[in-house]
Amino acid sequence: MRSIVALVAGALAATAAWAVEPFTVRDIRVEGLQRVEPGTVFASLPVRVGDTYTDERGSAAIRALFDLGLFKDVRLDVSGNVLVVIVEERPTIAAVDFAGAKEFDKAVLQKALREVGLADGRPYDKALTDRAEQELKRQYISRSLYNAQVVTTVTPIERNRVNLTFTVTEGEPARIREVHVVGNKAFSEGTLLDLFDQDSGGWLSWYTKSNQYSRAKLNADLETLRSYYITRGYLEFRIDSTQVAISPDRQDLSVTVNITEGEKFVVQDVKLEGNYLGREDEFKTLVTIKPGEPYNGEQVTDTTKAFSDYFGTFGYAFAKVDATTEIDRANNRVSLILKSEPARRVYVRRVSIGGNNRTRDEVVRREFRQYEASWYDGDKIKLSRDRVDRLGYFTEINVETQPVPGSPDQVDLTVNVTEKPTGTLQLGAGFSSAEKVSLTFGISQDNVFGSGNQLGFQVNTSRYARTISLTTTDPYFTKDGISRSFSLYHTTTRPYYSVDGDYRLVNEGGNIRFGVPFSEVDTVFFGAGLERYRFDPGSGIPLLTSFGLFYYQPTPRSYQNYFGCSGTGNFANSLTCDNNSVWGLPLTVGWARDSRDSALVPTRGRVQRANLEVGVGGDMKYVKTSYQYQQFFPINKQYTFAINGEVGYGKAYGNKPYPIFKNFYAGGLGSIRGFEQNSLGPRDIPLLGQSEGAAIGGTKKAIFNAELSTPFPGAGNDRTLRLYGFFDVGNVFGSRDPLATDAQWAAQKKLRASVGLGISWISPLGPLRLAYAFPVVYQKDDNTDPLNPIPKDRIQRLQFQIGTSF
Repeated sequence: MRSIVALVAGALAATAAWAVEPFTVRDIRVEGLQRVEPGTVFASLPVRVGDTYTDERGSAAIRALFDLGLFKDVRLDVSGNVLVVIVEERPTIAAVDFAGAKEFDKAVLQKALREVGLADGRPYDKALTDRAEQELKRQYISRSLYNAQVVTTVTPIERNRVNLTFTVTEGEPARIREVHVVGNKAFSEGTLLDLFDQDSGGWLSWYTKSNQYSRAKLNADLETLRSYYITRGYLEFRIDSTQVAISPDRQDLSVTVNITEGEKFVVQDVKLEGNYLGREDEFKTLVTIKPGEPYNGEQVTDTTKAFSDYFGTFGYAFAKVDATTEIDRANNRVSLILKSEPARRVYVRRVSIGGNNRTRDEVVRREFRQYEASWYDGDKIKLSRDRVDRLGYFTEINVETQPVPGSPDQVDLTVNVTEKPTGTLQLGAGFSSAEKVSLTFGISQDNVFGSGNQLGFQVNTSRYARTISLTTTDPYFTKDGISRSFSLYHTTTRPYYSVDGDYRLVNEGGNIRFGVPFSEVDTVFFGAGLERYRFDPGSGIPLLTSFGLFYYQPTPRSYQNYFGCSGTGNFANSLTCDNNSVWGLPLTVGWARDSRDSALVPTRGRVQRANLEVGVGGDMKYVKTSYQYQQFFPINKQYTFAINGEVGYGKAYGNKPYPIFKNFYAGGLGSIRGFEQNSLGPRDIPLLGQSEGAAIGGTKKAIFNAELSTPFPGAGNDRTLRLYGFFDVGNVFGSRDPLATDAQWAAQKKLRASVGLGISWISPLGPLRLAYAFPVVYQKDDNTDPLNPIPKDRIQRLQFQIGTSF
């Protein structure tokens, strides 16, 4: 038998004499296979039955089989005219596991290893395993875990398989001990270090991890530092070097940034050069750089962007605007030259929608005002993007402009969206001695089946607020954008506090409303409804006194008066009401103007809403009107300041009393935080030693809110998770109760105010708001006159709710 030992290809090529005499291959046999199919080997061999075998072909065969990555050893034997291929398969990876890995999720690590070839069912390769160890260490270093150790254990098991276990000893993360800036003269080191996200730590570092070193974060801090100087006239500022020193125990880091500030330059003049379409005067109004002020790189960037955007409104999508400087170092002056070349005017060939896995294309397209086969218009594209954002279905909306190859006068627009959950499912159960078991179920979907329609259904079995309601809205009832909404409801309300009585108020009805868009931001609403209110005053409470047996009736006198209950007052076993059921036909007219840049997290723009409701039929004749104004001001990329104002007024007409259940209410999230929901404003006069009367609302309302919000530290890419501080002031007001004293009336009219902090988040369950408030203007207990006490406000510092705004 002749034998051929697998040799390196180079050595074989260098051999002068044949190791084996060439022969004609009559058969090929493969030995040593366990899992690999013979066909895989035969397909890779450059030798076939009937070919003449040579050393060169043998060398090529060995290389081809090794290149498969499936074999640990390959040999060729010759038996007569039969070529024998002897292989030893690599072990197959049965499982990959991690021990001690806490900083990274195991699924993420397994996915990363799978991408480089280390996964269940793949051949085991020690070289790949060594590289994986090093990559894991680098990933831990990126998280400031410089002492992390990774040890790989290979455990052979049956059927030529192995288990891979990466055992990680993470150790403690290295902390930034100190950060220094060297070379600064114009600004103190403390001022500059305040710009950095990375620092030597503070009371919140356990959460923000600001004292854990990251090269990516350091680079971002350096860009912030550079921008700080460039926007203050230091045109030639540069960062000379950055030094990161680690302590011998690899637990502490020291970061030193060496800079050269250069001289401070003042703008001498601003010149426009190039083609401005004969509209130089219009472009000059967009220039924010002022001669005589320090050079500001941010203003230069804003101006060039404004120029590009303005060119876009005329169809020039690829206008080129360059800002160059002429520096007079002798006088520290700089001349700014803005050179523009509009290039070719283009029109939009196609608009494509991407990322909408559930939402239909038409839902996005019908909001677009940039149409296909029309001239490119930057203003219309921005308006279209904002309209899509205001739908509230997406967390991200990006519009990309792409040139059409071979057609220099055409572009395609690609709208990439990231969908968010638009449905809300609420399931709840409660138990108390008063209610026993109460169930709550609610489901709403703002984008039913991706159609853009809204559908909501709610059931609540609580003793105090039983509800069943159904609402639906079609925002494009007509192709012109007229919306239509239906609502059916049945509610039963009881007072939660015994002091407010034991009455029951049932409200049932339905309404229809149409919204007619009069402009891109203005919509007028018209609606009509039919509703009925039924009132059950409840039973009196027996009281045995020295004068005999009396029945105390805690039902608010305001309700007794409105429904004409006999035995009016607070001494009756039971009340009989002349008119315990009233119905009405309300007509509504509303107006809304929404120019916000986003419905989820607005940073600029305003919202105005006005509504007029008139009871024109049945037992209720009244007018109720309200107006709301919100505006958002971007302070910078991180902070947004917002204000909200609401006023309301109601009045009866036609010799009818104003319906008490149409009153305005205040208190709680959505109005004046820090006070219990709907607890502010006029109350019934407390009698028989009661500390307070029922909150009955008022016919006038005035509320003002202010908020300063910022992304929550460590929120990452979730822009909807925000931290905010707030100030609330306002109240609701009504007519003076004839039994109220001057002191009680003055207390009811007084404004209430609060300040506090909160968190807002567009959660999978809906908009979530959490607030902790400190009332600063509120009513305390006042028993100066025991017969006419002034009740204290119902304070509730911590409040949580889903589905509120402001």
